[in-house]
Amino acid sequence: MAEEAAAPEEQVESEPKKKGPLVKIILMVVAVLFLIGASVGGTLLATGFFSKKDQAKEAVDAQLDKLEGGDGHGDGHGEAKKDDGHGEPKKDDGHGEAKKDDHGKPGAEAPSKELVTPDADNQRWKFNYYALEKPLLSNLAGSRKVMQVTLTVMTHYDDRVIKNVKTHELALRAGILDVMRQKTEADLREPDFRKALAEEVRLTVNSLLEKYEGFGGIEEVMFTEFVVQ
Repeated sequence: MAEEAAAPEEQVESEPKKKGPLVKIILMVVAVLFLIGASVGGTLLATGFFSKKDQAKEAVDAQLDKLEGGDGHGDGHGEAKKDDGHGEPKKDDGHGEAKKDDHGKPGAEAPSKELVTPDADNQRWKFNYYALEKPLLSNLAGSRKVMQVTLTVMTHYDDRVIKNVKTHELALRAGILDVMRQKTEADLREPDFRKALAEEVRLTVNSLLEKYEGFGGIEEVMFTEFVVQ
């Protein structure tokens, strides 16, 4: 009976001894995995893997900034940078003041006015004239009468304005004739008819020059011949 009672006690004492090697194996596996992880992390860090990810993220952020705000972060104070210092050129309205076109695109650079003398305080401007080669002939609206005029345009700007007039003279003539054919005999009896017609022609010419060249510049239109018959 004493021997049978001792047998279970020996069995109980042997179970903890069997668990010891299993714990050691688990700890060794964990240690090996830790060493492998540390080795891989060190290798990635040494090869610059994480810095490459940061650079890629910065590149993506820069592209998003360009899409949202033009050229990125501006000058570092929340304000977007301007262009190379000249601003956006604009179209002109015929009087030397620039403006943008209908699509927001920059227009032509406005030519400078030419002084008679180099002294800017003198304010005596050069007069550049150009006479259209042929007279313009048009019927009056609702009448058999015809109106024939010969035009000369004047500008204080440089020769680029006159060059533009010569380049687009056919289009300018067509626009002027459209203005002339709308006039009636009653309009002719107005005291300031010729002055009003000259101003209307000037606006039409500048509008067409702005359309084709981005700048008008014609400051006065004169009739050197004016005949109604």
